[in-house]
Amino acid sequence: MFAYTVRRFLALIPVLFGMTLVVFAIIRAIPGNPAQVILGQRATEEAIATLTKELGLDKPWYIQYGDYLGSLLTGDLGTSLRTRGPINEEIWPYLAATMELTLVAMLIAIVIGVNAGIISAWFSNSWFDYIAMILALVGVSMPIFWLGLMEQWAFSINLAWLPSTGREDVRNPIEAITNLYIIDTLLQGRADQFMDVIKHLVLPSFALASIPMAIIARMTKSTMLEVMKSDFIRTARAKGLKMFWVVYKHSLKNAIIPVLTIIGLQTGLLLGGAILTETIFGWPGLGRYLYDAIGYRDYPVIQSGILVIAAIFVVINLIVDLLYAVVDPRIKYSQ
Repeated sequence: MFAYTVRRFLALIPVLFGMTLVVFAIIRAIPGNPAQVILGQRATEEAIATLTKELGLDKPWYIQYGDYLGSLLTGDLGTSLRTRGPINEEIWPYLAATMELTLVAMLIAIVIGVNAGIISAWFSNSWFDYIAMILALVGVSMPIFWLGLMEQWAFSINLAWLPSTGREDVRNPIEAITNLYIIDTLLQGRADQFMDVIKHLVLPSFALASIPMAIIARMTKSTMLEVMKSDFIRTARAKGLKMFWVVYKHSLKNAIIPVLTIIGLQTGLLLGGAILTETIFGWPGLGRYLYDAIGYRDYPVIQSGILVIAAIFVVINLIVDLLYAVVDPRIKYSQ
């Protein structure tokens, strides 16, 4: 297992290297001069030329790429062209906000999706099965921006139960320690702020969880139906084991591998694809950070942000691969 893990980590290096090259080339194809965007439309040619040289944008592309790659090898993500601040320090609060939203959304999707799929398989062709699968189809098909707006209209405007935007109450700001507000409020023993963070998380996390929840439910049902037809399940039921234990202990354990794959893929996709949810709910996450950077042609921020997302995505997939062996002892990574 250890040797396999080391090899997989080493295999990530060429993947991330290729990602930096592709992203660098695509970003440089975006029309517009960052110096022009930063200085505005009324800037003189001399001012634009001076800022372009100061930012190093007048160098050949291969020199710019070499400088960027050299910085990455030292752990430096570069400097923002717009704010002139180090990206290492700027990106973490945004990344932490997206990670918190994504993890809560995936927790909701896993708990509801897996159990809905299990019950649908347990009571196949029942009214619950039909309703759950119809809702799953609606969840996959429903645009997130529409669902988010409907949530705001129902729970924020009409019922006034939950806040519609933001990550915290601006009148009661949270002292950031890790920038993961759930953890920060617990570390400080602030129950009031903790509940406020949870309230702000409810609407965006349920909107973000809608698609993975539906996919997980459908995948769980299909794999559970297949496993529940197996001989060892019939044997377990013949021995008089309660149906609950047959389903959750024996069937789920053997059906979880495809579900784990979906969970890993969806977690990676949510990290990089939460921009719509973050925009609708005013969530200060990585998607909004990259969106603003694209508007300003802030090349280093765009490159570093995409690289961070790609790195997290491949690490999540590695973790899922290793979990296969934990869940199913028949899977061995000995070579």
